[in-house]
Amino acid sequence: MIGKLNHVGVATPSISEALKVYQGMLGATSVTETLLLPEFGVAVCFVNLPNSQIELLEPLGEGSVISAFLEKNPRGGQHHVCFEVDDILAARDDLRAKGAEILGSGEPRIGAHGVPVIFVHPKDMGGVLVELMQTPSTAHK
Repeated sequence: MIGKLNHVGVATPSISEALKVYQGMLGATSVTETLLLPEFGVAVCFVNLPNSQIELLEPLGEGSVISAFLEKNPRGGQHHVCFEVDDILAARDDLRAKGAEILGSGEPRIGAHGVPVIFVHPKDMGGVLVELMQTPSTAHK
């Protein structure tokens, strides 16, 4: 079921401040424009790496999906890891059958890459919030 690591999500109170670390200190040269995802309550920007991406997530107001995380971690930090799967519904159903809790309604939502995503509760994933995203090449089957 699990495919390649697509990205690591990093919550931050400020994308522009976080970019100072990734570009200024670590030398990242390729970043995307910041996208607003009001349905998740976040702004996102991707730092492109040779083998993956870092997704920077900044809250858009108090109803953001990362607000509680930033209350506990005001300077930000690693929020989730995202793996690709060929079939998001099959992956969801398989995880549910194994007893894992899918967050929200359990129905996939369109994420920042324009493909369906789900999130799996950290209690079922060794303490890590896991995002699964449908592989972009199979998203429109």
